[in-house]
Amino acid sequence: MSLCITDLLKRSSTRHDHLCPRQVLGVRIGLAGLAILELESPINKSTALIIIESDGCFADGVEVATGATIGHRTLRVNDFGKMAATFADVRTGRAIRISPGLDVRERAWLYAPGEPRHYFAQLLGYQVMPEAELLRFQEVTLHPTLEELISQPLARVRCDHCGEEIFNEREVIVNGTILCRTCTQDGYYFIQPAHEEVCASVEEPVK
Repeated sequence: MSLCITDLLKRSSTRHDHLCPRQVLGVRIGLAGLAILELESPINKSTALIIIESDGCFADGVEVATGATIGHRTLRVNDFGKMAATFADVRTGRAIRISPGLDVRERAWLYAPGEPRHYFAQLLGYQVMPEAELLRFQEVTLHPTLEELISQPLARVRCDHCGEEIFNEREVIVNGTILCRTCTQDGYYFIQPAHEEVCASVEEPVK
């Protein structure tokens, strides 16, 4: 197990030119998720979906341990600002959320004797702490459901308001009207009216 972790940490660190505690947590959580659901890396769309609750270094650790990627639709980011990942078994529907124990920062000192710096105590401790002390596991029910998250191949419609295509059944039906989430005020941005007018006034380039 240690050799596997060492190799995965090297692969993760090459993405950042350094190794940090969050990458270690990502790798450990990734390996734990695979083990508890009896999955093999790399996972694929027919075996599992992983939902991570933050991006950055933690995400890279999970990716290298599991082979999950956003491009293959085996990895989703729901940014709640937490070091946690939920592993959903496509075959059985079982979902396990894995997160660090609430006291792992303090317990890391016990596994990095002689290291006075808190950051490096975590970096070293997280690599060798027993899984039962490092992580906690929760059986969860997904919302939306796994079937809704995966959706149907080639599912696409157009928003009746903005005209943009919507994939993977992410549309919202309001009084019989098909709308994207942005047009229902549930998106992550608002279009500035002034910018919209500027874009509309740009003439087509002369060919």
